[in-house]
Amino acid sequence: MRADRVEVSWEAQKSKWLVRIINGDEVIRRLVDARKDADDQTLRAAAQKTVQDEGYEADAAQISLKK
Repeated sequence: MRADRVEVSWEAQKSKWLVRIINGDEVIRRLVDARKDADDQTLRAAAQKTVQDEGYEADAAQISLKK
């Protein structure tokens, strides 16, 4: 199944990156371990793996980074 949108943002309370997989009204939230100063490529790779682990597909261009 293809995700409509994927967002990655820093979750300050947890000190981890939060990946949101959005498909219609459904939103799946998963925390990923990466350094706060991780580069875009690292964050996109972590998000891509999280998306695949949840059974979805997403192009790297669909991944929105909010730093």
